[in-house]
Amino acid sequence: MKRQKGGMVLAILLVMISTALSLLGPYLIGRIMDDYIIPRDINGTMRLAGVLAAVYAGAAIITWLQSYVMVRVSLKTIQQMRQDLFNHFQRLSLSFFDKRKHGELMSRVTNDIENLNAALSQSVVQIFSSVLTIAGVAIAMLMLNWMLAIVTLFVIPFMFYATNKIIKYSSSNFIKRQRDLGAMNGTVEESISGLEIITLYGKEEAVYERFSAENERLRSSAMMAEISSGFLGPVNNFINNLGLALVIFAGAVLTINEMATIGIIAAFVTYARSFYRPINQMSNLINTFQSAIAGAERVFEIMDEKPDMEDHPHAIEVAAFTGTVNFSHVSFAYEDKLVLSDIHFSVKPGETVALVGATGSGKTTIINLLARFYDVTAGEVQIDGRRVQDYSIQSLRSKVGIVLQETYLFSGTVMDNIRYGRLDATDDEVVEAAKLASADGFIKHLPEKYNTKIDSGGVNLSQGQKQLIAIARAMLAESDILILDEATSSIDTRTEIEIQKGLAKLTEGKTTFIIAHRLKTIEQADTILVIKDGSIIEKGNHRQLLQQHGIYHDMYNQQFTI
Repeated sequence: MKRQKGGMVLAILLVMISTALSLLGPYLIGRIMDDYIIPRDINGTMRLAGVLAAVYAGAAIITWLQSYVMVRVSLKTIQQMRQDLFNHFQRLSLSFFDKRKHGELMSRVTNDIENLNAALSQSVVQIFSSVLTIAGVAIAMLMLNWMLAIVTLFVIPFMFYATNKIIKYSSSNFIKRQRDLGAMNGTVEESISGLEIITLYGKEEAVYERFSAENERLRSSAMMAEISSGFLGPVNNFINNLGLALVIFAGAVLTINEMATIGIIAAFVTYARSFYRPINQMSNLINTFQSAIAGAERVFEIMDEKPDMEDHPHAIEVAAFTGTVNFSHVSFAYEDKLVLSDIHFSVKPGETVALVGATGSGKTTIINLLARFYDVTAGEVQIDGRRVQDYSIQSLRSKVGIVLQETYLFSGTVMDNIRYGRLDATDDEVVEAAKLASADGFIKHLPEKYNTKIDSGGVNLSQGQKQLIAIARAMLAESDILILDEATSSIDTRTEIEIQKGLAKLTEGKTTFIIAHRLKTIEQADTILVIKDGSIIEKGNHRQLLQQHGIYHDMYNQQFTI
């Protein structure tokens, strides 16, 4: 909120003015009764009543202004916090997202921050106003009649004791409520993303039951939070009314003994209400704050998360790579599980390297280390003679084009999704990239061709069509190092032949890494690395590996020998 200093200062000034006007009201009421009503001075009563009305009208206007200013301050603060959290998500490594449900993380950006918004817009100014009101009313009461002031203050310790007890019990329930809400959002996100699989296996009933159980847990924790915190209002209202009764009784005794006037008693009753009300409001605001604090803890838990990978203080911005790649005795462990062990190989500029092996052998991990999605546990990955850590992450990845096995398309048009590879590309360049990827043929048959809207995740396209768009996107990126991770796995043989022609143009002069299970597609690779259990067990070109009669030979025969 330090970023909104101007708005905060203005809000505080308005609070001070509205508090002063509110304190003036009860004093004027006492003056009206003692100086004009009891002496039956109608004209004087009308004059001072007019002043009183103006005071309360002014207080109402100032109160509205302070609320307006504070809402602007809180919304700007929340906007910036939401932006900071989203930006921080972009900086966190893939390993962070691997361990968390995406829906639960989304809940932190939406629900948890929204709870903070409610607290900031309603509570910050109200607490400051309440503190000023309590202090001002206490001073005014002591000046009017110190004995009645002591009677008014008598019930305050009971209010604080009750508030403290209730808060301790309810705060844990608010934290549990936010946790349960995040868990439920995670389940919703998973069920929507995996709806096709759920339907395919007929697991709708299981999903219903899981959601129902989490929904019930959220209802239960929310109920406990609201019920426990709900005691604050009734308990404090009872203590407030008890205090008013004591003030009226003590005032009656003092008036009978001519130690106070009717006007002073009337003023004290108004002051007592003005004194108890902000205390009661502050107690009730604690409910809002508890919910906000529970949300804030979840937001700042993410903000305090340090990225696994950050730019070196003297990171290099690279304009282009020649394409020399060296893996020097690289090992990598994920959550204490060794995934790669002593990987060692070199690639010259313009060469094509194929990685083959069983699922889970470590092929994709090698690619992830090259693009620095993860950092090595031991050894070095070098490009053009420098460690990948020496380059800025942004410039490194901008020069490494990747077509993943799992293709993701964003909401927007086909044109937008291809242009994602290079945002300043012209329409003609986008179309040319699509032609090279053999995507132009099916795109022309779409309802609005390149302007066809893509539904969420590309559900209105086949898996093969999505991969063609992803390949066109990589072609447009003008990368110096190209990575194809099962890029043609979901494409029919005829289309694959056309794509190979486009890929030949794309990979010309570029260092290329290909992960493929279809060994026919990598026969022309300069080097083929056979990976097993995180280690390179065979290395050579297609002909050399066949002559070795090893694992590659067996894999090739299994695919092409009947």
